[in-house]
Amino acid sequence: MTAQIIDGKAIADKIRRQVAREAAQFRDKTGVQPGLATVLVGDNSASATYVRSKQKACEELGMRSVGHHLPADATQEEVEGLVRSLGADPAVHGILVQLPLPGQINEEAVLNAVPIDKDVDGFHPVNIGRLAMKGRKPVFVPCTPAGCIVLLDEAGVPIKGANAVVVGRSNIVGMPAALLLVHRDATVTIVHSRTHDLPGVVRQADILIVAIGKAHFVTGDMIKPGAAVIDVGINSIPDPTKKSGQRLVGDVDFESVKEVAGCITPVPGGVGPMTIAMLMRNTLEAAKHAVEVGVRVGS
Repeated sequence: MTAQIIDGKAIADKIRRQVAREAAQFRDKTGVQPGLATVLVGDNSASATYVRSKQKACEELGMRSVGHHLPADATQEEVEGLVRSLGADPAVHGILVQLPLPGQINEEAVLNAVPIDKDVDGFHPVNIGRLAMKGRKPVFVPCTPAGCIVLLDEAGVPIKGANAVVVGRSNIVGMPAALLLVHRDATVTIVHSRTHDLPGVVRQADILIVAIGKAHFVTGDMIKPGAAVIDVGINSIPDPTKKSGQRLVGDVDFESVKEVAGCITPVPGGVGPMTIAMLMRNTLEAAKHAVEVGVRVGS
């Protein structure tokens, strides 16, 4: 039986429409336009593409976007100084520092410079720390992992009590995705390059989130029948039938896995659109929070 395809684009479009409506209502009520500032350091073409897509989404949803581009040889002081100035700007409600940063930049120090209430990417150490603690709630959750959970919910996948396996332990996806699953009462295992019998562990998963950065890493023989599979990977592989000579694939071998899984996200069109949708939602929430704080302070 072929798996149900989880249409991330359709789900993301629904979220974006909701954000656009709420942003318009918010502007009409307060006169404030939600604003997102992006910080790009260097000339990584993939990072530049991601930033442009986020700026475009802001424009489409009626939000303000301001881009800042620093050269690859920017100093720690320059990057942190820019972030701090954006943090002090009341017209900026969310700050997105595009990762990765060049090697000479201390990434943690830069993320630490983002005010926690403007950390719409959810990468501030305090936000991640709160996510890791029982009984604590982060101001914002990282967008891609949050999108994964929404996809599971929209597909009707039960999370509570499920055996969940996360393939990959990055700070951006793997670790926060595992923590979100723990918060939803799943029993979670993280597997990585040092895991003994990785296929055997993956085979136990009712829910599988794959974010390891290797094309077609997870194959159909590694999947528990009926499992929910969320593929976060985006990899380019040669394809002479395409004009570009390449095509995008995930970390999951879609063709073999879809014959075993209960539901699966495609690449492209799965997790990718959700990341930007969740960022837009976070930016709107940051603007609402800023206005609420201003009202409380002024009252």
